[in-house]
Amino acid sequence: MSYDVEKTDAQWRAELEPERYAVLRKAATEPPFTGSLLHVDADGVFTCGGCGQHLFSSDRKFDSGCGWPSFDACEPGTIIERTDRSLFRTRTEILCSKCGGHLGHVFNDGPTSSGLRYCVNSLAVDFDDTQS
Repeated sequence: MSYDVEKTDAQWRAELEPERYAVLRKAATEPPFTGSLLHVDADGVFTCGGCGQHLFSSDRKFDSGCGWPSFDACEPGTIIERTDRSLFRTRTEILCSKCGGHLGHVFNDGPTSSGLRYCVNSLAVDFDDTQS
């Protein structure tokens, strides 16, 4: 698959901190309840840590108790879903549509009317409180 933002692995490694590179480019997962954005409740937007694309608005964030920032909806067209069969089960991986960065997973167990829970690694996103 091709993306609007295409870089070599060496370029991604040079631009991203090692932990962020592991999550965004190698689909690693940060330990639950450790992410810096888990308890952010201010108004703003959550953007891709790899390319800056606006992914989630803060008004879509909720506390799911799962240990990672959770959202009930993304901005239209910003997320690509892919089947993930790792860890001996089938899940739906979510990727940034602009750079292909791994963000986390989406589940059909959300408590809001959307029924969705986008479970996102803090290392995969940035928070911008100057936009809302």
